[in-house]
Amino acid sequence: MGIDLKGRSFLTLKDFTPEEINFMLDYAAALKKKKKEGRPGRLLAGKNIVLLFEKTSTRTRCAFEVAGFDEGACVTFLTNSQMGKKESIEDTAKVLGRFYDGIEFRGFKQETVEALAEFSGVPVWNGLTDTYHPTQILADMLTMRENFGALAGRRLVYVGDARNNMGNSLMIGCAKLGMHFVAVAPEVLFPEESLVQEMRAICEETGGTITLTDDIKTGVKGADAIYTDVWVSMGEEDQMAERIQLLKPYQVNAEMMEATGNPDVIFLHCLPSFHDLNTDVAQDVYARFGLTEQEVTDEVFRSPASKVFDEAENRMHTIKAVMCATLATNQVDADGKPIVD
Repeated sequence: MGIDLKGRSFLTLKDFTPEEINFMLDYAAALKKKKKEGRPGRLLAGKNIVLLFEKTSTRTRCAFEVAGFDEGACVTFLTNSQMGKKESIEDTAKVLGRFYDGIEFRGFKQETVEALAEFSGVPVWNGLTDTYHPTQILADMLTMRENFGALAGRRLVYVGDARNNMGNSLMIGCAKLGMHFVAVAPEVLFPEESLVQEMRAICEETGGTITLTDDIKTGVKGADAIYTDVWVSMGEEDQMAERIQLLKPYQVNAEMMEATGNPDVIFLHCLPSFHDLNTDVAQDVYARFGLTEQEVTDEVFRSPASKVFDEAENRMHTIKAVMCATLATNQVDADGKPIVD
């Protein structure tokens, strides 16, 4: 019978089986091939989608919009709703569910996206919350598949603030897909122990492993991918000085890449990245703390090992797969493979 995700919300990868995650990656790869070949898409024809944003965005908004347009959907970008101000989340969800076939939310609280899914009656997709960032993980995994083939047994090392939405979500994705996840971070920035134990239980079924360490040299050894994120997430800017002190030793640089012992190691980052001084934020940090580079050096960011722009493009293809898998009428053929035409 194959995988059937129609009508499902996409709030965290914890809600999906390894088979379902791999199906979405297969779907994304097929849709990417279709787009590269210039074949027109109508899988979302007649569908109306709303993008509900509390946080600013480049990749998430553009990926959802282009993905929707590519397959014939009509898309509304909404940043000035009354949700949580003059109208409750529940009431907003019920209203939007009457207008739209699918809702994307990018904001702060995971509880908000969960409430939208509970009350709207239509699929809801998590474009980012403070807790999880599942669409980014699909893009990361597609990028790793394009570089290495099968994911099971691959070692992904996340360096930096390992208890943010990226640390959480990468750990979940690796556990689900039988990969080896290593968090290299100060101990105070390790993921929540309850989530670690939950994912270790999944690893017992998939063959993955989870390692937490503050030892950089040991932690990065044997990595297939080194992954990092900004040192200060949106809404935590008042912690800049503390984070720099904690995370400066964990900057991804050429020495760290060399320490992996893997000549084929790749570098990944969800972006934006402070690898130079070409942004207002970077200039402010330089003026206050004297740093010309933050979580990754410009040398690594621009190196052949860096796959960050392949990864960014793959946001669009994987988001398209999520929308099509949860909204399109015909998803799989008789062999269980994704239908893209």
